[in-house]
Amino acid sequence: MQNNPPNLAEIDTPAAIVALPRMQRNIARMQQQADALGVRFRPHVKTSKCADVVAAQLAAGAAGITVSTLKEADQFFARGVTDILYAVGMAPHRLAHALDLRQRGCALQILTDSVEGARAIADYGRAHGHAFEVLIEIDTDGHRSGIKPGEGLLLEVGRELHEGGMRLAGVLTHAGSSYELHTPQALAALAEQERAGCVQAAQRLRAAGLPCPIVSVGSTPTALEAASLEGVTELRAGVYVFFDLVMRNVGVCRTEDIALSVLTTVIGHQADKGWAIVDAGWMAMSRDRGTGKQQRDYGYGQVCTVDGVPIEGYLLSAANQEHGILSREGAADPDIAARFPAGTRLRILPNHACATGAQFPAYQALADDGTVQTWERFHGW
Repeated sequence: MQNNPPNLAEIDTPAAIVALPRMQRNIARMQQQADALGVRFRPHVKTSKCADVVAAQLAAGAAGITVSTLKEADQFFARGVTDILYAVGMAPHRLAHALDLRQRGCALQILTDSVEGARAIADYGRAHGHAFEVLIEIDTDGHRSGIKPGEGLLLEVGRELHEGGMRLAGVLTHAGSSYELHTPQALAALAEQERAGCVQAAQRLRAAGLPCPIVSVGSTPTALEAASLEGVTELRAGVYVFFDLVMRNVGVCRTEDIALSVLTTVIGHQADKGWAIVDAGWMAMSRDRGTGKQQRDYGYGQVCTVDGVPIEGYLLSAANQEHGILSREGAADPDIAARFPAGTRLRILPNHACATGAQFPAYQALADDGTVQTWERFHGW
Protein backbone atom coordinates (compact mmCIF):
# COMPACT_ATOMS: atom_id res chain seq x y z
CA MET A 1 0.00 0.00 0.00
CA GLN A 2 1.35 3.45 -0.98
CA ASN A 3 1.56 6.25 1.55
CA ASN A 4 -0.18 9.52 0.77
CA PRO A 5 2.13 12.39 -0.34
CA PRO A 6 3.36 14.48 2.60
CA ASN A 7 2.24 18.02 3.34
CA LEU A 8 3.94 20.96 5.05
CA ALA A 9 2.99 19.69 8.52
CA GLU A 10 4.85 16.45 7.93
CA ILE A 11 8.27 17.52 6.63
CA ASP A 12 11.21 18.50 8.79
CA THR A 13 12.42 22.08 9.05
CA PRO A 14 14.14 24.09 7.79
CA ALA A 15 13.11 23.18 4.24
CA ALA A 16 13.14 25.01 0.92
CA ILE A 17 9.58 25.28 -0.39
CA VAL A 18 8.74 25.94 -4.04
CA ALA A 19 5.13 27.03 -4.57
CA LEU A 20 4.38 25.40 -7.91
CA PRO A 21 1.50 27.63 -9.07
CA ARG A 22 3.63 30.73 -8.51
CA MET A 23 6.62 29.18 -10.27
CA GLN A 24 4.53 28.20 -13.27
CA ARG A 25 3.09 31.72 -13.55
CA ASN A 26 6.60 33.20 -13.41
CA ILE A 27 7.82 30.83 -16.12
CA ALA A 28 4.86 31.65 -18.36
CA ARG A 29 5.31 35.39 -17.85
CA MET A 30 8.96 35.41 -18.95
CA GLN A 31 8.40 33.07 -21.87
CA GLN A 32 5.53 35.25 -23.09
CA GLN A 33 7.80 38.31 -22.86
CA ALA A 34 10.50 36.64 -24.96
CA ASP A 35 7.93 35.46 -27.50
CA ALA A 36 6.41 38.93 -27.75
CA LEU A 37 9.86 40.45 -28.33
CA GLY A 38 10.64 37.89 -31.03
CA VAL A 39 13.72 36.28 -29.47
CA ARG A 40 14.62 32.82 -28.22
CA PHE A 41 14.75 32.46 -24.47
CA ARG A 42 17.64 30.70 -22.74
CA PRO A 43 17.01 30.58 -18.95
CA HIS A 44 19.90 30.77 -16.53
CA VAL A 45 19.54 27.66 -14.41
CA LYS A 46 22.00 28.60 -11.64
CA THR A 47 18.98 29.90 -9.72
CA SER A 48 17.33 26.51 -9.30
CA LYS A 49 20.02 23.96 -10.27
CA CYS A 50 17.08 21.56 -10.47
CA ALA A 51 16.13 19.25 -13.34
CA ASP A 52 12.41 19.43 -12.49
CA VAL A 53 12.41 23.23 -12.61
CA VAL A 54 14.35 23.27 -15.88
CA ALA A 55 11.96 20.71 -17.39
CA ALA A 56 9.12 23.15 -16.71
CA GLN A 57 11.05 25.99 -18.34
CA LEU A 58 11.83 23.95 -21.44
CA ALA A 59 8.24 22.71 -21.67
CA ALA A 60 7.08 26.34 -21.69
CA GLY A 61 9.22 27.10 -24.74
CA ALA A 62 12.76 27.83 -23.55
CA ALA A 63 15.50 26.97 -26.06
CA GLY A 64 18.60 25.69 -24.33
CA ILE A 65 19.94 26.74 -20.94
CA THR A 66 22.60 28.99 -19.41
CA VAL A 67 24.89 27.67 -16.67
CA SER A 68 27.45 29.25 -14.38
CA THR A 69 29.65 26.17 -13.82
CA LEU A 70 30.77 23.25 -15.93
CA LYS A 71 29.51 20.98 -13.14
CA GLU A 72 26.03 22.32 -13.88
CA ALA A 73 26.63 21.58 -17.56
CA ASP A 74 27.62 18.01 -16.66
CA GLN A 75 24.51 17.48 -14.58
CA PHE A 76 22.04 18.84 -17.12
CA PHE A 77 23.74 17.18 -20.08
CA ALA A 78 23.46 13.86 -18.22
CA ARG A 79 19.72 14.50 -18.07
CA GLY A 80 19.36 15.11 -21.78
CA VAL A 81 19.87 18.88 -22.16
CA THR A 82 22.38 19.40 -24.98
CA ASP A 83 22.15 23.13 -25.84
CA ILE A 84 24.16 24.77 -23.05
CA LEU A 85 25.84 28.15 -22.71
CA TYR A 86 28.56 28.41 -20.05
CA ALA A 87 28.26 32.13 -19.30
CA VAL A 88 31.41 32.64 -17.21
CA GLY A 89 34.78 33.58 -18.65
CA MET A 90 36.66 30.45 -19.67
CA ALA A 91 39.70 29.68 -17.52
CA PRO A 92 42.36 27.75 -19.49
CA HIS A 93 42.43 24.87 -17.00
CA ARG A 94 38.74 24.17 -17.73
CA LEU A 95 39.20 23.73 -21.48
CA ALA A 96 39.76 19.98 -21.14
CA HIS A 97 36.43 19.69 -19.32
CA ALA A 98 34.68 21.79 -21.98
CA LEU A 99 36.21 19.70 -24.75
CA ASP A 100 35.07 16.48 -23.10
CA LEU A 101 31.50 17.75 -22.94
CA ARG A 102 31.53 18.79 -26.59
CA GLN A 103 33.09 15.54 -27.77
CA ARG A 104 30.34 13.63 -25.97
CA GLY A 105 27.66 15.54 -27.90
CA CYS A 106 26.97 18.62 -25.80
CA ALA A 107 26.56 21.77 -27.90
CA LEU A 108 28.46 23.78 -25.31
CA GLN A 109 29.24 27.43 -25.97
CA ILE A 110 31.93 29.21 -23.98
CA LEU A 111 32.83 32.81 -23.21
CA THR A 112 35.85 35.13 -23.17
CA ASP A 113 36.59 38.85 -22.93
CA SER A 114 40.35 39.08 -23.51
CA VAL A 115 42.98 38.43 -26.15
CA GLU A 116 44.77 36.15 -23.71
CA GLY A 117 41.64 34.13 -23.12
CA ALA A 118 40.85 33.91 -26.82
CA ARG A 119 44.43 32.81 -27.59
CA ALA A 120 44.31 30.10 -24.91
CA ILE A 121 41.05 28.76 -26.35
CA ALA A 122 42.36 28.84 -29.91
CA ASP A 123 45.69 27.23 -29.01
CA TYR A 124 43.99 24.44 -27.05
CA GLY A 125 41.39 23.89 -29.74
CA ARG A 126 43.97 23.60 -32.54
CA ALA A 127 46.15 21.31 -30.45
CA HIS A 128 43.19 18.95 -30.05
CA GLY A 129 41.73 19.35 -33.52
CA HIS A 130 38.56 21.01 -32.24
CA ALA A 131 36.76 24.28 -32.98
CA PHE A 132 35.10 25.65 -29.84
CA GLU A 133 32.01 27.85 -30.18
CA VAL A 134 32.89 31.08 -28.39
CA LEU A 135 30.97 34.24 -27.51
CA ILE A 136 32.64 37.51 -26.58
CA GLU A 137 31.38 39.11 -23.38
CA ILE A 138 30.34 42.77 -23.73
CA ASP A 139 30.21 45.31 -20.90
CA THR A 140 27.16 47.51 -21.44
CA ASP A 141 26.78 48.92 -17.92
CA GLY A 142 30.08 48.71 -16.04
CA HIS A 143 28.67 46.05 -13.77
CA ARG A 144 31.28 43.33 -14.01
CA SER A 145 33.16 41.66 -16.88
CA GLY A 146 33.32 42.30 -20.59
CA ILE A 147 34.62 44.56 -23.33
CA LYS A 148 32.96 47.92 -23.97
CA PRO A 149 31.07 47.92 -27.29
CA GLY A 150 33.29 50.55 -28.91
CA GLU A 151 36.67 49.30 -27.74
CA GLY A 152 39.32 48.28 -30.25
CA LEU A 153 39.92 45.23 -28.08
CA LEU A 154 36.64 43.75 -29.33
CA LEU A 155 37.98 43.27 -32.85
CA GLU A 156 41.31 41.97 -31.56
CA VAL A 157 39.54 39.25 -29.58
CA GLY A 158 37.25 38.46 -32.49
CA ARG A 159 40.17 38.05 -34.89
CA GLU A 160 42.13 35.94 -32.41
CA LEU A 161 39.22 33.49 -32.25
CA HIS A 162 38.21 33.52 -35.91
CA GLU A 163 41.69 33.42 -37.39
CA GLY A 164 42.66 30.86 -34.78
CA GLY A 165 40.13 28.42 -36.21
CA MET A 166 37.43 28.76 -33.56
CA ARG A 167 33.76 29.47 -34.27
CA LEU A 168 33.02 33.05 -33.28
CA ALA A 169 29.43 32.47 -32.20
CA GLY A 170 28.46 36.00 -31.17
CA VAL A 171 28.34 38.49 -28.33
CA LEU A 172 26.76 38.38 -24.88
CA THR A 173 26.03 40.93 -22.16
CA HIS A 174 24.43 41.01 -18.72
CA ALA A 175 22.94 44.22 -17.29
CA GLY A 176 23.64 43.31 -13.67
CA SER A 177 23.39 46.92 -12.54
CA SER A 178 19.63 46.60 -13.05
CA TYR A 179 19.49 45.18 -9.52
CA GLU A 180 20.34 48.66 -8.24
CA LEU A 181 17.29 50.29 -9.86
CA HIS A 182 13.67 50.43 -8.77
CA THR A 183 11.53 52.30 -11.30
CA PRO A 184 10.10 51.05 -14.60
CA GLN A 185 11.54 54.08 -16.39
CA ALA A 186 15.09 53.42 -15.16
CA LEU A 187 14.84 49.71 -15.94
CA ALA A 188 13.50 50.36 -19.45
CA ALA A 189 16.33 52.81 -20.09
CA LEU A 190 18.93 50.28 -18.96
CA ALA A 191 17.28 47.55 -21.06
CA GLU A 192 17.65 49.78 -24.10
CA GLN A 193 21.26 50.58 -23.17
CA GLU A 194 21.93 46.85 -22.84
CA ARG A 195 20.31 46.09 -26.20
CA ALA A 196 21.98 48.96 -28.06
CA GLY A 197 25.44 48.23 -26.70
CA CYS A 198 25.34 44.54 -27.52
CA VAL A 199 23.93 45.19 -31.01
CA GLN A 200 26.65 47.81 -31.59
CA ALA A 201 29.31 45.26 -30.72
CA ALA A 202 27.77 42.74 -33.11
CA GLN A 203 27.62 45.30 -35.91
CA ARG A 204 31.28 46.22 -35.41
CA LEU A 205 32.35 42.60 -35.66
CA ARG A 206 30.30 42.07 -38.80
CA ALA A 207 31.62 45.28 -40.38
CA ALA A 208 35.14 43.95 -39.82
CA GLY A 209 34.26 40.78 -41.72
CA LEU A 210 33.86 38.63 -38.62
CA PRO A 211 30.87 36.33 -37.98
CA CYS A 212 28.43 37.22 -35.20
CA PRO A 213 25.21 35.18 -35.47
CA ILE A 214 24.21 35.41 -31.78
CA VAL A 215 23.39 38.60 -29.88
CA SER A 216 22.52 37.56 -26.33
CA VAL A 217 21.29 39.92 -23.60
CA GLY A 218 19.58 39.63 -20.28
CA SER A 219 18.94 40.07 -16.61
CA THR A 220 15.57 39.45 -15.02
CA PRO A 221 14.74 43.17 -14.56
CA THR A 222 15.79 44.29 -18.04
CA ALA A 223 14.23 41.24 -19.67
CA LEU A 224 10.85 42.09 -18.18
CA GLU A 225 11.05 45.84 -18.85
CA ALA A 226 12.50 45.78 -22.39
CA ALA A 227 10.25 47.45 -24.95
CA SER A 228 12.25 46.30 -27.98
CA LEU A 229 15.00 43.79 -28.66
CA GLU A 230 15.67 44.78 -32.26
CA GLY A 231 18.93 43.22 -33.40
CA VAL A 232 18.98 40.75 -30.49
CA THR A 233 18.60 37.02 -31.07
CA GLU A 234 18.54 35.65 -27.53
CA LEU A 235 17.27 36.63 -24.08
CA ARG A 236 18.57 35.23 -20.79
CA ALA A 237 17.27 35.51 -17.21
CA GLY A 238 17.44 33.36 -14.10
CA VAL A 239 15.97 34.53 -10.82
CA TYR A 240 12.58 35.24 -12.42
CA VAL A 241 11.64 31.57 -11.98
CA PHE A 242 11.37 32.05 -8.20
CA PHE A 243 11.76 35.82 -7.71
CA ASP A 244 12.78 37.14 -4.28
CA LEU A 245 12.67 40.23 -2.07
CA VAL A 246 15.45 41.98 -3.99
CA MET A 247 13.38 41.64 -7.16
CA ARG A 248 10.33 42.88 -5.28
CA ASN A 249 12.28 46.00 -4.32
CA VAL A 250 13.49 46.41 -7.90
CA GLY A 251 9.81 46.43 -8.85
CA VAL A 252 9.54 43.54 -11.30
CA CYS A 253 7.45 41.27 -9.08
CA ARG A 254 4.97 41.39 -6.21
CA THR A 255 5.42 39.68 -2.87
CA GLU A 256 2.80 37.14 -3.92
CA ASP A 257 4.91 36.20 -6.98
CA ILE A 258 7.81 34.92 -4.87
CA ALA A 259 7.78 31.15 -5.32
CA LEU A 260 10.65 30.17 -3.00
CA SER A 261 10.40 30.27 0.78
CA VAL A 262 11.98 28.53 3.75
CA LEU A 263 9.71 26.55 6.04
CA THR A 264 10.78 26.99 9.66
CA THR A 265 9.61 26.17 13.19
CA VAL A 266 9.50 28.43 16.25
CA ILE A 267 11.79 26.76 18.81
CA GLY A 268 11.87 29.33 21.62
CA HIS A 269 11.59 32.95 22.75
CA GLN A 270 13.40 35.86 24.34
CA ALA A 271 10.23 37.62 25.46
CA ASP A 272 12.01 40.56 27.10
CA LYS A 273 13.67 41.34 23.77
CA GLY A 274 10.55 40.69 21.70
CA TRP A 275 12.17 37.76 19.90
CA ALA A 276 10.90 34.46 18.66
CA ILE A 277 13.67 32.00 17.82
CA VAL A 278 13.27 29.81 14.74
CA ASP A 279 15.33 26.94 13.34
CA ALA A 280 16.21 28.77 10.12
CA GLY A 281 19.46 30.69 10.53
CA TRP A 282 21.88 31.81 7.84
CA MET A 283 22.63 28.18 6.97
CA ALA A 284 19.05 28.08 5.67
CA MET A 285 18.51 31.66 4.47
CA SER A 286 22.14 32.35 3.39
CA ARG A 287 24.09 35.40 4.47
CA ASP A 288 22.81 37.45 1.53
CA ARG A 289 21.56 40.82 2.77
CA GLY A 290 20.81 42.27 -0.62
CA THR A 291 17.76 44.23 0.53
CA GLY A 292 19.94 46.11 3.04
CA LYS A 293 21.12 48.32 0.15
CA GLN A 294 17.62 48.93 -1.18
CA GLN A 295 14.75 51.22 -0.23
CA ARG A 296 13.15 48.48 1.90
CA ASP A 297 15.30 46.32 4.16
CA TYR A 298 13.81 42.89 4.91
CA GLY A 299 16.56 41.73 7.26
CA TYR A 300 17.09 38.04 6.49
CA GLY A 301 13.58 37.60 5.12
CA GLN A 302 9.86 38.39 5.25
CA VAL A 303 7.91 36.29 7.76
CA CYS A 304 4.79 34.56 6.41
CA THR A 305 2.20 32.16 7.73
CA VAL A 306 2.66 28.51 6.91
CA ASP A 307 0.23 29.13 4.03
CA GLY A 308 2.56 31.77 2.59
CA VAL A 309 0.64 34.91 3.59
CA PRO A 310 3.01 37.72 4.69
CA ILE A 311 2.69 38.76 8.35
CA GLU A 312 3.17 42.49 8.00
CA GLY A 313 5.65 44.09 10.34
CA TYR A 314 7.54 40.90 11.22
CA LEU A 315 10.93 40.00 9.76
CA LEU A 316 13.73 37.57 10.32
CA SER A 317 15.81 40.39 11.72
CA ALA A 318 18.99 38.49 12.55
CA ALA A 319 20.53 35.08 12.04
CA ASN A 320 23.15 32.82 13.52
CA GLN A 321 24.23 29.60 11.88
CA GLU A 322 21.19 27.51 12.84
CA HIS A 323 19.07 30.08 14.71
CA GLY A 324 16.97 32.87 13.25
CA ILE A 325 15.60 35.78 15.25
CA LEU A 326 12.07 36.81 14.37
CA SER A 327 10.99 40.24 15.59
CA ARG A 328 8.65 43.10 14.88
CA GLU A 329 9.91 46.09 12.91
CA GLY A 330 10.25 49.33 14.77
CA ALA A 331 9.44 48.21 18.32
CA ALA A 332 9.63 45.02 20.36
CA ASP A 333 6.49 42.91 20.62
CA PRO A 334 5.90 41.99 24.30
CA ASP A 335 3.32 39.40 23.23
CA ILE A 336 5.55 37.63 20.74
CA ALA A 337 5.47 34.29 22.63
CA ALA A 338 1.68 34.27 22.48
CA ARG A 339 1.64 35.42 18.87
CA PHE A 340 4.15 32.78 17.75
CA PRO A 341 4.01 29.85 20.23
CA ALA A 342 6.74 27.22 20.22
CA GLY A 343 6.05 24.71 17.46
CA THR A 344 4.46 27.28 15.14
CA ARG A 345 5.38 26.70 11.50
CA LEU A 346 6.16 29.72 9.35
CA ARG A 347 7.59 30.44 5.93
CA ILE A 348 10.31 33.03 5.27
CA LEU A 349 10.66 34.74 1.88
CA PRO A 350 14.35 35.16 0.95
CA ASN A 351 16.39 38.16 -0.08
CA HIS A 352 18.11 36.25 -2.88
CA ALA A 353 16.56 33.08 -4.25
CA CYS A 354 19.80 31.81 -5.80
CA ALA A 355 21.71 32.07 -2.52
CA THR A 356 18.92 30.62 -0.38
CA GLY A 357 18.29 27.72 -2.74
CA ALA A 358 22.00 26.90 -2.62
CA GLN A 359 21.70 26.07 1.09
CA PHE A 360 19.53 23.00 0.44
CA PRO A 361 20.05 19.63 -1.28
CA ALA A 362 16.42 19.53 -2.43
CA TYR A 363 13.27 21.57 -2.84
CA GLN A 364 9.88 20.61 -1.46
CA ALA A 365 7.57 21.31 -4.39
CA LEU A 366 4.22 22.43 -3.00
CA ALA A 367 1.18 21.79 -5.20
CA ASP A 368 -2.16 23.60 -5.09
CA ASP A 369 -3.71 20.73 -3.14
CA GLY A 370 -1.13 21.06 -0.35
CA THR A 371 0.84 17.93 -1.20
CA VAL A 372 4.62 18.02 -1.45
CA GLN A 373 7.08 16.31 -3.77
CA THR A 374 10.84 16.29 -3.22
CA TRP A 375 12.84 17.71 -6.13
CA GLU A 376 16.58 17.10 -5.98
CA ARG A 377 18.90 20.04 -6.43
CA PHE A 378 22.39 19.75 -7.91
CA HIS A 379 25.26 20.56 -5.57
CA GLY A 380 28.94 21.15 -6.34
CA TRP A 381 30.84 23.37 -8.70
